[in-house]
Amino acid sequence: MSRNILFVADPLDQFKIYKDTTFSMMREAQRRGWRVAACLPQDLTWKSGGAVIANVQQITLTGDAKTWYHVDIAESKALKDFDVVLMRKDPPFDAEYIYATHLLEQAEREGARVVNKPRALRDHPEKLAIMEFPQFVTPTLVTRSAGAVRDFHAEHGDIILKPLDGMGGMGIFRVKQDAMNLGSIIETLNKDGAETIMVQRFVPQIVDGDKRILIIGGEPAPFVLARIPQGTEVRGNLAAGGKGVAQPLTPRNREIAETVGRALAPRGLLLIGLDVIGDSVTEINVTSPTCFQEITEQTGFDVPAMFVDALEAELKKGP
Repeated sequence: MSRNILFVADPLDQFKIYKDTTFSMMREAQRRGWRVAACLPQDLTWKSGGAVIANVQQITLTGDAKTWYHVDIAESKALKDFDVVLMRKDPPFDAEYIYATHLLEQAEREGARVVNKPRALRDHPEKLAIMEFPQFVTPTLVTRSAGAVRDFHAEHGDIILKPLDGMGGMGIFRVKQDAMNLGSIIETLNKDGAETIMVQRFVPQIVDGDKRILIIGGEPAPFVLARIPQGTEVRGNLAAGGKGVAQPLTPRNREIAETVGRALAPRGLLLIGLDVIGDSVTEINVTSPTCFQEITEQTGFDVPAMFVDALEAELKKGP
């Protein structure tokens, strides 16, 4: 039976299809005979007396590397008329993102099936979600207070500071024992107490990579992508120049992933991207986790197929 799937995502023309996870999902869905549509978050509209609708593009993937999709039809359509809606908009996790989740939640009330669940997206901001699992977290501070950051540095010596709404390693700073530029970095991130930031004790195992563990339907994929910093860079993120090396899931990685998956998957988080350095969980990514293609290409394990299998299993459960 052909299914209709809608991807709420970033502009299609901006996709880097050689590595884009959303593209790999689309390709696997089309391979199974699903009809693929896409829209932007700003295409979502609700009017009293009606359903949440979107201006969508029904597309066909062409297999061509440059002109990779063809628009079959552009139309206005209710989200409840799709078998499933995938929320795949990249961060920032800003007010507009949150407004989009409210529109998607209204669509759910009208009968739409949305993955990941909009309420769960709001309830699990990527950096703050680790607070639920203190047993897996390196010493961490969440604060607006510049004084608290200085005290944390005095206690731990070598720290990482990061904004709560960044992605791809954006805005991440390391301050060593000498406290070089600590004041300037606090001002940049904290904006005179206007913005909350996260500070963590530096985890030296970053030299072995920042591991992305994919949890799909509550189960970890059997391979992870270790994103290894290059040169003098402290960040392993691929967007920051890190080198992605696929590795088998270790027993300790599995223990961490299964614990997190058991807790979070029942809340409507079908896909989770866990970031682990050494034995420490640093982020729990739920908005648009990536690394499907890198793991598949290096190991032969078909991550997009595992994801669509889980999606089909979810749809068979019914509303």
